[in-house]
Amino acid sequence: MIRVAICDDHQIVRAGFKQIFSSSDEFSVVAEGSTGREALDIARKEVCDVLLLDIAMPDQSGIDTLRTIRQGQPDLPVLILSGYPAQQYALNLFKMGANGYLNKECEAEELINAVRTVHQGRRYVSSQVGELLAQSFDRDPNTALHTELSDREFQVFLRLARGATVSDIGTALSLSIKTVSTYRTRIMEKMGLQSNSDLTYYAMKNNLLD
Repeated sequence: MIRVAICDDHQIVRAGFKQIFSSSDEFSVVAEGSTGREALDIARKEVCDVLLLDIAMPDQSGIDTLRTIRQGQPDLPVLILSGYPAQQYALNLFKMGANGYLNKECEAEELINAVRTVHQGRRYVSSQVGELLAQSFDRDPNTALHTELSDREFQVFLRLARGATVSDIGTALSLSIKTVSTYRTRIMEKMGLQSNSDLTYYAMKNNLLD
């Protein structure tokens, strides 16, 4: 039996996924969480075989939560749940160690297949994400600029775009101000932008802000 944990801040979403898993004796939902901190607690307790993690959580993003999980539980299969199109986050999340990426509106059969796949130690790549990966290998000029950022650069980018100061980001990510400033410079260079307002505009235009 595959033990599944569902971490999403919407109770109706958790209930819907639970109903899907309850239709099969192959799965057991052993834990639920509605915040990033609860997801971390579940991961640390090692009670599940697969963790379903929402990308948008009220206390900290699924991006930050995934990074912390990978530091402490590198082998735990994490399947990302998102209401956003794959091109906005999928590539960066795979770089950070996500085992799969699913849109919340996926069919029940796809969810079941994804959980089975990551439980077997493989990555679940949908056809849409597979196309994005192929484009990134080909260096398609239409590939979104933010997909070229490293996982840490992407974290800093999102916080800058939301208006956080370098000092705030340093405190939140346990980095020195100098290090955050270096990341900011790299981000600007990679994306060809000039200011924090440019970052905010880009993030809003690409629907990267909650």
